[in-house]
Amino acid sequence: MAGTVLVTGGSGYIAGETIRQLLAKGWTVHTTVRNLAREAELRPLLGGTPETLKFFAADLVDDKGWAEAMAGCSHLCHMASPFPPDVPKDEDELIVPAREGALRALRFAKAAGVKHVVLTSSAAAVAYGHPPEKTQYTEADWTNENAPGVQPYIKSKTIAERKAREWVAAEGGDMAFCTINPVAVLGPVASNDFAASVETFVQLLSGKVPACPDVGFCLVDTRDCAALHVLALEAPADTIRGERFIASSGPFFKIIDVARVLRERLGPDARKVPTWVMPNWLVRLMARFMPPLRQLLGELGRTRATSSAHAQQVLGWRPRPPEDTVADCARSLVDSGVVKV
Repeated sequence: MAGTVLVTGGSGYIAGETIRQLLAKGWTVHTTVRNLAREAELRPLLGGTPETLKFFAADLVDDKGWAEAMAGCSHLCHMASPFPPDVPKDEDELIVPAREGALRALRFAKAAGVKHVVLTSSAAAVAYGHPPEKTQYTEADWTNENAPGVQPYIKSKTIAERKAREWVAAEGGDMAFCTINPVAVLGPVASNDFAASVETFVQLLSGKVPACPDVGFCLVDTRDCAALHVLALEAPADTIRGERFIASSGPFFKIIDVARVLRERLGPDARKVPTWVMPNWLVRLMARFMPPLRQLLGELGRTRATSSAHAQQVLGWRPRPPEDTVADCARSLVDSGVVKV
């Protein structure tokens, strides 16, 4: 099946790949950007024609443009949400647009008669604010955004998903709604506008970090993450109604594991990649003088393993091996000149 779908945040890393896959399957795609001046830059990257891919100016905190973007759509894939590289001074800089953007998209979708909605949430809404001894997570788990040390971005994704679900329960009527909850999204980069999670690879490949902190993450390939969104958009309404689907391709990777894969797959191009684990005391010391490291302090030694068994069982999703994603992401950074090795 293929209809007309609004994919919000068309300049985003996951959104761009989702749009390419939808166009390849015959969908007509509307997409939002904050500034229409970006259309000339994005269209060659996304593909399609002016008839099959249409751009609209819209902002998460403003009603202007949303009705026009939603007009004629049968489906909504709401992906736009702020994801800055640094921690903001005021957490509301993230929480307000994430929450209000989700609710705004849902209100305009209902007004336009959209019946099928996929919202991009995050594993950030699943795996945080729990005791250190908890290491395994599924869709049944929810982040406790009020726990000490929970970062603003994590709060923003948790609050936005909760509020969206509350709205659908109260106002959505027969609207079918689900969320996709990706872990760290990696993979080939099509431009310099990539996910914040890719910055870890930039740092490792360029030799900007002398050693690997004892932290890690589960990962998913952006191509597979996009494919899961497409599966959810094309699934029968009753299959997705109320569901959460974690997008994760496999085991929990420590940074030193990523470094090992980089050296194995990239050979000489990974010569600057560190080979040893930085002691926790040194990370804490360096964080006093390097603010970006402060975000890692609560993650030292932690494991947050997330299972995608539910997405695989319900939607037939099959992610690629995470080692391939690591290698493809790094290779694209080198080949595109983002990283000078």
